[in-house]
Amino acid sequence: MNPVSNVHLAVQFFFQIGVILIACRIVGMIAKYFGQPQVVAEMIAGVLLGPSLFGLLLPELQKTMFPWDKTQLTRDTQSYLFPASQLGLALYMFIVGLEFRVDIVRRHFKSSLAVSMAGMIAPFVLGAGLGWYFFHYTDLFPERTKQSEAMLFLGASMCITAFPMLARIIHFKGLAGTLMGTVAIGAGAIDDAMAWCLLALVLASFDSNMTAAFWSIGGGLLFVLVAFALVRPLLDRCKHWMIAADETLSDTGLVIGLAVMAFGAWFTDKIQLHAVFGAFVMGACMPRGIMARDLIMRIQPLAVALLLPLFFTYSGLNTEIGLLKTPYLWTMCGLVFLAAVAGKFGACWLAARWTGLPNREALGIGTLMNARGLMELIIINIGLQRGVISKELFAILVIMAVVTTLMASPLFEALVGSKKPAGQYA
Repeated sequence: MNPVSNVHLAVQFFFQIGVILIACRIVGMIAKYFGQPQVVAEMIAGVLLGPSLFGLLLPELQKTMFPWDKTQLTRDTQSYLFPASQLGLALYMFIVGLEFRVDIVRRHFKSSLAVSMAGMIAPFVLGAGLGWYFFHYTDLFPERTKQSEAMLFLGASMCITAFPMLARIIHFKGLAGTLMGTVAIGAGAIDDAMAWCLLALVLASFDSNMTAAFWSIGGGLLFVLVAFALVRPLLDRCKHWMIAADETLSDTGLVIGLAVMAFGAWFTDKIQLHAVFGAFVMGACMPRGIMARDLIMRIQPLAVALLLPLFFTYSGLNTEIGLLKTPYLWTMCGLVFLAAVAGKFGACWLAARWTGLPNREALGIGTLMNARGLMELIIINIGLQRGVISKELFAILVIMAVVTTLMASPLFEALVGSKKPAGQYA
């Protein structure tokens, strides 16, 4: 690429950043009145900036601002927006890992596991059934996709939980450390780990290389074992080198934290489990106290305010709700939504009650687990990029992700109320 092309990319990228940030903030101000956190507003703003609204109302202007021409890198938004969005995702998941309380989840592992298994099995069965139906009676899957891949992918898409967004909503609602928040965050972590394993199987089958799936799953388990057995103790022993004399994180500590995050993201991306998994695990491995506190304080503003909105916009540019042109496709969209809500909310509520949790806590857990949000967008973006699903099915799944995430806060207020459950701290 010549210097002129590089300059053009930079000029275009800086302009897009300005547009994205302003759009996200405007939508965020509106969303705040409806009790929605900023991260939910950014998900909506990303869809609005794509062909679904902006491109529908002002198509030429939208194409000028967000060009998509893969034959010319100087005119292809994806060539730079995608890697920047992946960096934002990795940093965000690193922060979620830094805030993750392994000790609390361990104390309520039985409830978390029961809720997770119910929230995996029920939506997976419903999703796999819809995958079978879509494969045989619609054209929502490309010809190259096999029946088993269609069923596995849609099942995995249904059983995903918006783990990072779940963490933000729990923080936003002041539920961190409560029984409800702890069980939900533990179940969400287990759910998403299982969903990534299912995705690895789908992609390996799609590439006719099932060995790759076992390498991905086995490599992921080995990565977690090494991270907690070796990396965590090593960082804990060396943390005095990363803390300055004034009891704050030193610049060296910040660099080491970011480097550890990057290597973790690189490894899990390399074994095709996605960078977010490695970034989260490395965040969970960092020493608690000053180091975790200051890493969050120094990384979060840039990651959340600048880089994460790029991912939502990238997803929005791939979403064309206008492709759902017929009542039949909208009916299929409704079926996906109903299966998602019934499988996740219903099953998690019943599992929480079965393990002895009060009904109020059980309803709250079911509501929180039902949000798909960010992780759903990640998994369906991978499916679209690899050609496993069509653009129509991608749009249907984006609508499901947005609506289930949007309904989380108001449904929580209606069923549980705004007060924290008294005396239910972990």
